[in-house]
Amino acid sequence: MENVVVLIVGAGPAGLATAACLSQFSIPYVILERESCSASLWRNRAYDRLKLHLAKEFCELPHMSYPVDAPTYIPKTLFVKYLDDYVERFNIQPKYLTSVESSTYDNDEKCWSIVAHDMAKSTIVRFTTKFLVVASGENSAENIPMIPGLQSFSGDVVHSSSYKSGKNYSGMNVLVVGSGNSGMEIAYDLANHGANTSIVIRSPIHVMTKELIRFGMTLAHRLPLNLVDNLIVMAANLIFGDLSRHGIRRPKMGPMILKSKTGPSAVIDVGTVGLIKKGIIKVQGSISKVMGDKVEFQCSKNISFDNGESMINDNGLPIKEYPNHWKGENGLYRAGLARRGLAGIAADAKNIANDIKSVIGTMSS
Repeated sequence: MENVVVLIVGAGPAGLATAACLSQFSIPYVILERESCSASLWRNRAYDRLKLHLAKEFCELPHMSYPVDAPTYIPKTLFVKYLDDYVERFNIQPKYLTSVESSTYDNDEKCWSIVAHDMAKSTIVRFTTKFLVVASGENSAENIPMIPGLQSFSGDVVHSSSYKSGKNYSGMNVLVVGSGNSGMEIAYDLANHGANTSIVIRSPIHVMTKELIRFGMTLAHRLPLNLVDNLIVMAANLIFGDLSRHGIRRPKMGPMILKSKTGPSAVIDVGTVGLIKKGIIKVQGSISKVMGDKVEFQCSKNISFDNGESMINDNGLPIKEYPNHWKGENGLYRAGLARRGLAGIAADAKNIANDIKSVIGTMSS
């Protein structure tokens, strides 16, 4: 049994940021990670062409900036290097290949009891801690949606976390399910590699350029969000035109207010809209059912596909809404579950470290 002050579960960006913030206050911690490396999602499960969709000034972890010569939009490889440098700078030493099996709160002892599995040694390890930080991430579990008849589909069903490049899909009929940033970018990559690409867009979405989102986020520090929304939506309409005839509808709520109230981000266009307008990528509505290699849509249209790419993952989000999502009861915290990207992760880490510092101060006085 190891007694620790703070136990952090997960060595992704949220766990690393929390560890760095705690180290600034000289608060000891242990960080557990079930994979064999930090940030495994970024290293092993992100597609090759991925870049951060927000400008670098909105994507820094606490207490460390990007190199001065870093590009405005950080590519995957550079972001992984930034995380490795972050680990080195703050001397973060996760216990890798250690999977948390259970956590229970002891009301008498006022502490958490954690049972974990050390997969390298095939042994059980136990911890007690006053403060438990869950930083396992929003996208730690892949979720392929339940679609009637999906088990009869004769092609491959691939989650976005397993997608690397469209080069293996040339000439194939591929359906991308989900129109968030990952879905739209993967559809673009597939089409560029010669796949006959369709994408399911079920709900209204805001389509923006990277520059418009950067402009909006900068203005949001100085102007009311509804005014910022009006400005960037007008600009987006000028850039993209009326997309409703192409199957893309805008939500009634503006992109900045929508993000602050409900979490979903605007979709950053990487060229997908241009391919949709040209008919190279075809937009489909909701799926009704799958029958073998045929997908039936709710408009009663049937199309045959070789592959389905699933981009939907709504697992594991906190019950408490932003901005109170990060703090639970009895010294339990959640980092990186606000659906607000790296800026949200940085804010969570600072809030958690500050709160633990104040509680420790109260306990010792």
